[in-house]
Amino acid sequence: MTQSKLKFACFEDYLTWSNDPSNLLDGQFELINGGLIELPPESGVNDAIANRLFFRLVASGTLPLNLVRPGKCEIQVPVLRSGDAANRYPDLVVLQPEHLMLIQTRLTITQTMTPPQLVAEILSPGRQNRDRDVIYKRDQYAARGIPEYWLIDPQQGTIQILQLQDGAYREFGIFQGSQAMSSPTLPNLSLMPADIFAET
Repeated sequence: MTQSKLKFACFEDYLTWSNDPSNLLDGQFELINGGLIELPPESGVNDAIANRLFFRLVASGTLPLNLVRPGKCEIQVPVLRSGDAANRYPDLVVLQPEHLMLIQTRLTITQTMTPPQLVAEILSPGRQNRDRDVIYKRDQYAARGIPEYWLIDPQQGTIQILQLQDGAYREFGIFQGSQAMSSPTLPNLSLMPADIFAET
């Protein structure tokens, strides 16, 4: 990861600066303590899983194509601990229909906007990576009011679905293999974990 020498007083300053065409950022950056930290490229395994999930959700008729965004959507989140990023890029985001008008120039959901329907993160190996998704992002997504959070674990072959209740995520279900998944946000979900872990 590389760190930019730029410093921003707040998220709005970062947005203003990065919206200027002369300040085009190449890659994805998290805003941490006012500075920009470049995110490493996604692993081939995680990228394949995110793309397969995107394809399955759209092909099954569960969601329209324009509401499902794998890996490119930036979400402003509350900073809850020192060192938290003020923005995250989930591996997959399901937008609300009203987002389509709000994000025509930039795929960033700010805290003044309605939260997305759900976000999904694919766990990477290593304690630090897993803690980031299982603890820190989980708390930030809950504080942001995102109704549903999927934790996709390629090592275990599981998909854990968490539902927001009283400001915190509670486990809705853990699904594996050819088990039919269910989702409180997507009642017409037609998906099995085996569909997205194939060939990983």
